[in-house]
Amino acid sequence: MERDGGDLERADPGPVGDFHTNVMERLNPSNPLRLVINGGSRVVTPTPRHPPPPPISTPPPPPQHQSVATLNSAGYTNKISLFVFSLHMAAAIGLVCFLVYRAVDGLIDARDKTRRREERVLRHFLPQVEAASLLSITLAFLWQKAFRMWPRFMIHLILWASFAMSLSAGILLICFQTPSTDGVGVCLIAFAVGNGLYACWVTRRIGFSTKVLIKSLEPVAKFPDLNHPTYWMLVAGFFWMSLWIMAVIGALNFYFPPLIIFGLVLSLMWTAEVMRNVANLTVSRVIALYYLRGMQSSTNSCFQRALSRNLGSACLGSLFVPAIEALRILARGLNLLEGEDEFMFSCAHCCLNVMNSIFSYGNSWAFVQIASYGKGFVKASQDTWELFKIRKMEPIVDSDITSSICFLTGVCSGSICLIAVAAWTFAVHKGFTATISMLSFFVGYLMTRIAMALPHACVSCYYVCYSEADNPDARLYGKIIQDRLSLIEAGRDVVAPTPRIPRRFAQPS
Repeated sequence: MERDGGDLERADPGPVGDFHTNVMERLNPSNPLRLVINGGSRVVTPTPRHPPPPPISTPPPPPQHQSVATLNSAGYTNKISLFVFSLHMAAAIGLVCFLVYRAVDGLIDARDKTRRREERVLRHFLPQVEAASLLSITLAFLWQKAFRMWPRFMIHLILWASFAMSLSAGILLICFQTPSTDGVGVCLIAFAVGNGLYACWVTRRIGFSTKVLIKSLEPVAKFPDLNHPTYWMLVAGFFWMSLWIMAVIGALNFYFPPLIIFGLVLSLMWTAEVMRNVANLTVSRVIALYYLRGMQSSTNSCFQRALSRNLGSACLGSLFVPAIEALRILARGLNLLEGEDEFMFSCAHCCLNVMNSIFSYGNSWAFVQIASYGKGFVKASQDTWELFKIRKMEPIVDSDITSSICFLTGVCSGSICLIAVAAWTFAVHKGFTATISMLSFFVGYLMTRIAMALPHACVSCYYVCYSEADNPDARLYGKIIQDRLSLIEAGRDVVAPTPRIPRRFAQPS
């Protein structure tokens, strides 16, 4: 290097010097030859003919550790809801224990009238409802196993079996020819008619929903113990409902029986929904980590997380999601009707817009992000729905029938329990027929809903994780959603959307 510098300094001016100057001009600015030569007075720093390119800045690698830390969030979600639910459970346990004591106390009461009444209730009330509980938990296990083995067949079966069973239950109750059973029977027949119309209306959606269900259930085979949390919730639900039934009998021997039984029903509904969503959160975390990180996480640790850190979100979601979705379905049903009263249908359209806005703040899709990232329920609902909007998946997820299939499976189980128990009760004690029929339907529905948490969670993870992936892996997701989006954008596919405004409103007068 020094030798080259000395040769350049001793060079005489002339063509050789010009040649070296040209060589210097072509050198990289960082080359040592561009430096001052031996401290001489002449510094060769010619102006380059072209400005040097700006230095290339390499972007920093994505902070993967931050994502992993988010997935392992240790904070508790929705603490106020968790506190309220804990108070509710403490009060419910205390009330149930007290009412069970009242039921037992009535049996050993010295007064013959009270004892005879309690013995009659236990003889003609308790066996049927306990039998309904056993039948419901058996059906719950069978439905879940059948959906994992034959998903295509089960979707078609449930759509029409729920229609047939609810219609049969309604006709059976009307045949008993008592005012109370007639009222319950008419309600079941009306529901069966709506169920049949819905089964005809969603015919075009069955094929796509079947493909999604089959694909979303594929990761379940990689986790042999994934069903265990659902089984634990079913067993816990069975024992709690058995105590709850005894509490209902004890309420008959206390002040204001209708009010107490109504409170017990509301408490059981919330508790059973929380059990279902605990199973939902467990399955969602296991499947979501598999989709997002390719991890095979421990089912037990995910179950413990759902029972502790994410329990508050499960409580809040269990309280509001059923009501929000029911009102949204009602508003969408009203918008399907045609009539001459434009004011009424304008109000129905306004109500639907309100329910759609509320739905973005509270929906069942949120449980995937609650389980994955430890977000609060409202934040997870907003982020998930925003992802669907960005990926233009709203019409697809809005037309998914998985949640409806899970609901109708519960209705089918409840109707089967009602048919079995109502005939038995009418034969031994006609006065209890309507009450026991409703209780058996209620118990059968709730137990099956807990069991159907697994397929529902798998489908939710499939949609939500697909919307999060920048480049969805075809090996995990296939091309089901991608092909459907392409068909929708090309206008060659009909998702059977719910009409938002009656067509005549959009026509110019």
